[in-house]
Amino acid sequence: MFIKNLCFENYRNLKNSSLSPAENINIIYGNNAQGKTNLIECMWLLTGGRSFRGAKDRELIAFDQEFARVKASFFSTSREQTVEILIQHNKRTPFLNGVQKNYLSEIIGSFCAVIFSPNHLTLVKNGPDERRNFIDSALCQIKPSYAMFLSRYRKILNQRNALLKAIQKTPSLIDTLDIWNERLAGEGSLIAFHRYAYMKEFSKLSSQFYQGISNNTESLETACRTGYHSTSDMPREEIKHCILNSLRRKQEEEICLGYTIKGVHRDDMTIKINSKDAKSYASQGQQRSAVLSMKLAEAALLQKSKGEPPVILLDDVLSELDSQRQDYLIHRLDNFQVFITCCNTNISAQNKFLIQNGEILRTE
Repeated sequence: MFIKNLCFENYRNLKNSSLSPAENINIIYGNNAQGKTNLIECMWLLTGGRSFRGAKDRELIAFDQEFARVKASFFSTSREQTVEILIQHNKRTPFLNGVQKNYLSEIIGSFCAVIFSPNHLTLVKNGPDERRNFIDSALCQIKPSYAMFLSRYRKILNQRNALLKAIQKTPSLIDTLDIWNERLAGEGSLIAFHRYAYMKEFSKLSSQFYQGISNNTESLETACRTGYHSTSDMPREEIKHCILNSLRRKQEEEICLGYTIKGVHRDDMTIKINSKDAKSYASQGQQRSAVLSMKLAEAALLQKSKGEPPVILLDDVLSELDSQRQDYLIHRLDNFQVFITCCNTNISAQNKFLIQNGEILRTE
């Protein structure tokens, strides 16, 4: 999979333009605050995901403009396709091969990419929300229907939470709670089953990549952690049974609190380096290498699932790596189309693009 041509209009500070990248490594360089990350961000949006910087849709539109548009022609599944995002009226409207879609979930899995930026160090440093989102985002690209599983689960979770609050005022409503327990456990077991299956392969690959980055001097462990004692080897029905039992055991406490404290929305991913918690004990360099290994594992699993490599987006990553880790990373990405943002041009590449005040100039 690779981008043949990228066009953008009224996107942040980028001047309306287009670029035709190489099928291998592309360097996007320039001083800070010129638009390098904006260019990477608009490519990422074409996957159907949200801004990796947490930006609101309105913030993606250039000042004094009413809309922004990003469009790419890309080669995938042995044919050329197009994907487009129109950002207007505080929402994004997707188009695939010229056909407007109603929901972003309808284009997920068509154009696939993996992104790594300094922001992703929060995978180690922050709370479980970001680690769950990491797993879910990766799974959505591999299995687009997974996005619907998540949507259904969130709706049921919101309805169950509303019922828990209502029971505080009308205790007789407790008779209906078991119905929502069943629904939540049913949808949750589907999500958990896919998460566990993904993490089983992911853990092995991320560990292998980390050993390569650290020259076999350190070890990385990743695993899905839950609060209902289920394992990745359980069939879905047994996982559902575990979740259901946890919900029933915590029912009184949840009624008092007015929200659900058990379920896949509380899952986490443990990240350990040399058997120690990476958040508490790993150095900044170790944390960066761990996240980089996880991103390489994500790319490898996406390639295995799709039968072709995804596009790799590396935003200001190489400057923080020593020469050994830089060489390892570039070597591992030989078969991918890669976009790298940086401030200098000392990386060998067929295509180099200079960005100055939002204007893109091809230099090689």
